[in-house]
Amino acid sequence: MTTVLSPEQIDEYWDGGYLFLEDALTTQQLAALIADFDGWVQESRDHTEPWGQTADDRPRFDLEADHRQDKPALRRVASPVEVSPAYLAVMRHNRALDAVAQLIGPNIEFNNAKINAKQPGSATHVKFHQDFLFQPHSNEDLIAVLFFLDDVTLDNGPLEVVPGSHRGPMFDHWHDGVFTGAVSPEVAAQHAPAARPIFGPAGSACLMHTRLLHGSAANTTNQPRTLFISEYRAEDAKPLQVNHLPSTFDGEVVRGERTNRVRCSSYEMEFPEVPTAASFFSQQAKAGS
Repeated sequence: MTTVLSPEQIDEYWDGGYLFLEDALTTQQLAALIADFDGWVQESRDHTEPWGQTADDRPRFDLEADHRQDKPALRRVASPVEVSPAYLAVMRHNRALDAVAQLIGPNIEFNNAKINAKQPGSATHVKFHQDFLFQPHSNEDLIAVLFFLDDVTLDNGPLEVVPGSHRGPMFDHWHDGVFTGAVSPEVAAQHAPAARPIFGPAGSACLMHTRLLHGSAANTTNQPRTLFISEYRAEDAKPLQVNHLPSTFDGEVVRGERTNRVRCSSYEMEFPEVPTAASFFSQQAKAGS
């Protein structure tokens, strides 16, 4: 196993539920990812609504409401690993994945991937939520790796995390019979003061525990903020529901080997709604502003 993290960094991850990792991508990897995404942004100029098709027949490319030909606002690419050799190669081989193997390995499977983008002046913000509430598994050893494709600053909509919240409760994401994909306003207000922004140069990454409470604000700058998010799970963490971001590569062993074993933890949650729109932004819109 390749050693990337020091014992202190491992302790930092398990204590806070996240870890910032510099140089998670090589210069060549970063350039290849940016080139493909820039191509999709240009392609979006020819569309007025979400387009493309994922494995479950939803649109692959999602647009903000104010998207225009002269001001493209591509905000989500679902499972880019299926349509880009560059993204597939990075999903399989990157420095952050070696860190994931140290944390929840040695045997690691790919879970899902997406691009979340905030174009300059984007009004899109992400309400506080916990990823695990979208994807129940037999245990909670899942880590999302958020690769920075742009420099992330305090003002262009950085990820905001609540340290230590992965060790707390799993909060309801259903409210009044509606799956909003977000915690209640009361829970958000309680935890928002403790949230910390995660920012740094392009090529960095943040490793995030699946139960960590997190969100992000709008991009108020003239600079984009684009994240390639690749999520991994321990090989013995078995999905209990269909993948909300399906991919032909779901379950591929990317580190170690397949053991065909299952490990279970004790928790209780309400099953999430299987999305039918292009992205979870439509689910969060049900929660209001």
